Amino acid sequence: MRGRIKTVIEENRWLKGIPTLLTIGNSLCGFGAILYSLHVYSSAKELTPRILTLSAFIVLAAMVFDALDGFTARLFHAASLRGLQMDSLADMVTFGVAPAVIVAVMAHRMKELKGGEYYFVWVMCAVYLGCAAFRLATYNVHAMVEKKSSDKFDGLPTPGAAAAICSLVIFFNAANSEHMLLITALPIYAGVLGVLMVSKVRYQHVGKWLQSVRRNRRRLALLFLFLALCCFFNPVYVGVVVVNAYILSGPFGACVRFVLPGKGEAAEEAKANV
Repeated sequence: MRGRIKTVIEENRWLKGIPTLLTIGNSLCGFGAILYSLHVYSSAKELTPRILTLSAFIVLAAMVFDALDGFTARLFHAASLRGLQMDSLADMVTFGVAPAVIVAVMAHRMKELKGGEYYFVWVMCAVYLGCAAFRLATYNVHAMVEKKSSDKFDGLPTPGAAAAICSLVIFFNAANSEHMLLITALPIYAGVLGVLMVSKVRYQHVGKWLQSVRRNRRRLALLFLFLALCCFFNPVYVGVVVVNAYILSGPFGACVRFVLPGKGEAAEEAKANV
């Protein structure tokens, strides 16, 4: 059976173009999210949360393309340096530029920025954007030089940072109120996420974690728990908690390893098996 599948793949060269199309789909989602978020300036102010929420959902949808392009590249034996570069360029648009634009537009449109506040928001978004670019470039270098994969990331992955921002933007609209505290804090959070992206803080590889669910009963139980919570509670709120718990897991693990070096490493290994 495997031999037959391999023969089909080899005889149908067009299959090797599927990962490239998925990567382009990723970048188009980012482009669409940016364009749509700018519609707030030609729409009534009360529509701003709805417009930015849809932009955030578009960014989250791009993560499906981002996951599938790597999967199909391995499936169809189409991995290449060009594909690696295209993937990072698409990620830069979707998970770098788009979230920064959404944060800047939200702060500018929903709150009357004055003097230093205006520039502060732009600086925080610039920090996020610059750190995303630095991280993606560093990832490419490691992928080309080391040519090995790991269950852990050094630094927060760009999709994780984008998910953190988009989850809060969606929460902002789901809560059906203006939450000026959130609007004020979101640019600061974007800057913190940027620093985490270029840090040495270790994060779990979510894709590999999900791939191992079938072989790990604890992880399977956690996945079922997540789905159960989504059934009993608002999925948006559950998603916000899970995504931002993932963001906090990196610094928390780093603090544990710093305070309790031996126990921290043991806890890290135990966590990897969960």
